[in-house]
This record gives sequence, structure tokens and C-alpha cells, in this order.
Amino acid sequence: MISDDGAVGDPERLHPLFLLTGLGGSLRGMAGGYAAIGYLAVSGRLRTALLAAVLLLAGLAGWLVLYWTRFEFRVGTSEIRIDSGILSRTHRSIPLDRIQDVDISQGPVARLAGIAKVKFETGGSAGAGEDEGVLHAIPLERAEQLRTLVRARRSSGGAAVPVETEAEQAPVFAMHLRRVLLAGVFNFSLALFAGLIGATQTFGDVLGFDPLRRSFWLGLLSAGDPIADYILAHRVAAAVAGAMLLVLIGLATGIVRTLLREHGFRLDRTEVGLRRRRGLLTRTDVTLPARRAQAAIIGTGPLRDSLGWRDLKLQNLASDEGGGGDHVLAPLAREEEVAAVLGALGWRPLPARIEWRRVSRAYVWTLVVGVAPFLLLSALATFEMTTTFGALVAAVVLVALIIIRWRGWRRTFYALDDDRLLIRTGWWRRRTVLLPLKRIQSIDLFESFVSRWFGTAGLAFGVAGGSGFSDHVIPALPRETARALRKRLLVLEP
Repeated sequence: MISDDGAVGDPERLHPLFLLTGLGGSLRGMAGGYAAIGYLAVSGRLRTALLAAVLLLAGLAGWLVLYWTRFEFRVGTSEIRIDSGILSRTHRSIPLDRIQDVDISQGPVARLAGIAKVKFETGGSAGAGEDEGVLHAIPLERAEQLRTLVRARRSSGGAAVPVETEAEQAPVFAMHLRRVLLAGVFNFSLALFAGLIGATQTFGDVLGFDPLRRSFWLGLLSAGDPIADYILAHRVAAAVAGAMLLVLIGLATGIVRTLLREHGFRLDRTEVGLRRRRGLLTRTDVTLPARRAQAAIIGTGPLRDSLGWRDLKLQNLASDEGGGGDHVLAPLAREEEVAAVLGALGWRPLPARIEWRRVSRAYVWTLVVGVAPFLLLSALATFEMTTTFGALVAAVVLVALIIIRWRGWRRTFYALDDDRLLIRTGWWRRRTVLLPLKRIQSIDLFESFVSRWFGTAGLAFGVAGGSGFSDHVIPALPRETARALRKRLLVLEP
């Protein structure tokens, strides 16, 4: 037993509703158990499947009760201590002056019950895992008190920065409902369709429903009903209708996903950086310390670019609610709004005039050389009149890849802007990276056996933080230029 319990405050427990919200989270992670129960059910062993389901639910509930009874946290004048573990106990002390900020999130049930999940952003897990810096369910009022306490410790005069005062200030960036819906249109996604296809592949044999098989459609259309006869007589119209249905599914999926994630998006300036609040069902409240920002990424696409829309992401050492370090600061914004957000971080916006340098044409030719053998095989099959539909589709895809690479080459540049490196890449997925030289952790020069023929090499810049784009790349430079640039940047790094 630790002898200084009183020095760090009285013990507190998680809210009892953690037993409900925690059970939901545990059930979501039991995909293997569901598969086994489903297999037992469809194979005719219903009693065994029911017994397995009851045992699984009882086991999870029992584990949650034990976890809840063994979890305590104490808030003292200089630290927060979290005691956790059922068999093996862990006592973690988190000094208040080491906490960057307190992130608060609420799911649908938590918002109805007035409880919240609290995460202490410290920048280190002490090798013990993320859960030891998280209070999964405490009253929302207590969560706000903890954040005020942390901010009071970090403020210069020791005075707290109440959350209510931030609501009175004008936000750095905010999105109303119409813009959120527009962002959803640009976030076109066929994830729902892909999920349905995956489900039919998994359970199609059991249910007798597999739309990816030709025999399924032949059997369906040979039924002789009026709809089947109409489809057979109007194949082109049916194909167009199917394509339009896919488009509608993609638009609806993108809008719903964006609405759930970005509803009520608001970005405010705090004394340590930026505070972001968003979410329709699950409401998140995250603080992004400015000094931990590693790189900024301005993204767009052909359609969004023509309409003047951008998105802004921040690569940060602080983790987002999804567990990564890729934070969205502006899902859909104009250039002046992007500049305002960067200014709130203390970063210069993109200059009006930039001396961009384009990468080598070998960026395209290396891909041409790589796919040439496959294109040659398709051409030979065409001349011999043995081309199959699959080979033709493959040839079209390869040609499309070459065209996309060529269009991307026309938009791939780099430039030095005083103390930072700017990298612009992509045609369909256009990105401009603002990378401070002092944030570069490593510079790798890479070559392939094809790029050596063209005398080119690429540079990869390793940066801490981020899950989706922690390495930033200049893809194809003359070999000597790449070596000289790497040497120059290593010298320029503070």
C-alpha cells in the first residue's frame, strides 16, 4: 500500500454507468466471438450458440465489474494518480505540470447521462499503455474541473482559463451545417457498398445471396417476372441506373459520415494552441498544443480546387481521438481561412509567390517502364484476337495509371521558404506540405533499379507524429541534386 495516499487527494471511482458504456465498447471488439456464435447458429446448433452468447456476455460483464471496483484515481495539488489493474496493479503518477491539456469526449449514451471520457495529454505513456492516462467515464462537471485545474497550473499567473470564456470569443474557424453537408459531398465514399460486398462474400454461401457471381444474376433474371424481362430488354438503361445508384450511395455515405464527425465544428485559440470541438453523436473536445505541431498539410482535389476549397490537417505529437496524430483543423475552408488557422498556430501562411522546382520527368518514365511488360502482353493478345475482357480492363487501368502519374508530375514541386520546406504533390489528391526544417528527424535518399537507369533518386523526410503521412517525399530528382539538397537541409536544420 502506498503511504502517501492522503497527499494526492481522496480516491474517486469511475461513474457507475461505465458498466454500460464499457460493455458496449467491449462488445464491439469481440468480432471473433460473433463469428463463432454465428457459425454455430447457421450450422443448426442453436442451443450451443445461445449458451456461448450468454457466457460471452456474462464474462464481459464480470470483467467490467472487477475493473470498475479496482480502478481509482486521486487528484492532488501537484499530481494525478491512477490505480488500475485486476491481477497486476499499476500505480501511475502524472504531474500536473507535465499534462499538456485535457481532452474530453462524449458518446451518445454519455451525453444523455452527463458523463464524459477524459484523456490526459502528456506526450508519453511511460510504456504502460494509453488506458492509464484515461478516465473512461466521470461526470462532465468533474471533467471540466480537471481541465480547469490543469490549465491553472500551466498558466503564468496561476489563474485558471475557464472554458466558458472561450465561448464568448470569436472562433478561429467554424463550420455551419450547410458547409458540413457540402464537405460531405466532396467526401464521396463507397465504404457502405464495399461493406455490403464484403458481407455477401462472408455470408453469401449461407444466405444464398452473392451478387458477385454471374450465376446469381442469370438465375435472378431467368425468373420470368416483368422486372427481370425489362432489365434484359434494356441492358444499357439498367447499367446507367446501376451507376447512378452507386453515385447516390457514395454521396449519401460521404454526407452521413461527415455529418456525424464534423457537426458543430469549432476551432478556438487557447494559451497552448488550438481547441477543437466537433461531432453529432460522439462529441469530442481536443486541445492541440502549438509547440508540438510537426507539419501542416493543405489538401484539395480537382473539383474542390476549381471551386476554391481546401482542407487543413496538422501532424502533431498529440494523439487524436482515433489514436493517431493526424488532426483536421479545417475540413472545408477558403484560402484566407486556412491562412487564419495557420496564423493562430504561429505559422506563416503560404507566400503569394513561391519559387517552385518541378521534379524530373523520370517520375513518369519509371512507371511506364514498370507497366510496359503488362501493356505489351495485352497488345499481343489483341493482335492475336485472344483478348479477354479481363485483359482489356487491365490494359485500360494501366494506361489510366500512367495518365494520372503524368498529371501528378505536372503538379509535383518543392521549394525552400526560409526555415521550412514546401512540397506540393498529386493531381487527384493534391497536397501541399509545410514542413519546418527543425521538425525533420531524418532524410533518406532512396533509389530503385529503374530510377538508376534515369539517374534519379527520391528524398523521404521522417517527421515525428502522425499515422497517415509521417513521411513526406520528393519523389524524383536528379541524383546529384537530391544529394546536394539533402546535405543542404541537414546543414540548415537548427
